[in-house]
Amino acid sequence: MRIHHVGIAVESLEKAVPAFELLLGAPPAFEEVVVDQKVRVAVFNVGESRIELLEASSPDSPVGRFLGKRGPGIHHLTLAVENLQEALNHLDQQGFRLIDRKPRPGAGEESIAFLHPSSMAGILIELIEEKDSAKVQPGEK
Repeated sequence: MRIHHVGIAVESLEKAVPAFELLLGAPPAFEEVVVDQKVRVAVFNVGESRIELLEASSPDSPVGRFLGKRGPGIHHLTLAVENLQEALNHLDQQGFRLIDRKPRPGAGEESIAFLHPSSMAGILIELIEEKDSAKVQPGEK
């Protein structure tokens, strides 16, 4: 397992992206809309990990509700696993509360699932199974 990315909820990508470009010295590797989660994402590569800025495309989305309750800030921590369904089955058997019992599509067309914060000391944890071509970002060849 390794840290894949940190998801940061922001009010506006238009305002947040330039600050991260200056901090990291590079533009986002890619931006996309994840329709299933009602979110716009700007992804910055940082070494072998990423920072994902998340802007809600709807106030009733998970990120929209987070922003309404807590304001901008760290939304979740994502850990990469080799086999997501096996990891979910194992965690379920261990008594973890799962938000997702089956993988679903996430940014970069990778499979994701969330663990409920009540099982993780109040922290929203996302698990991700990277595609074999995870080194190639959307839009790259």
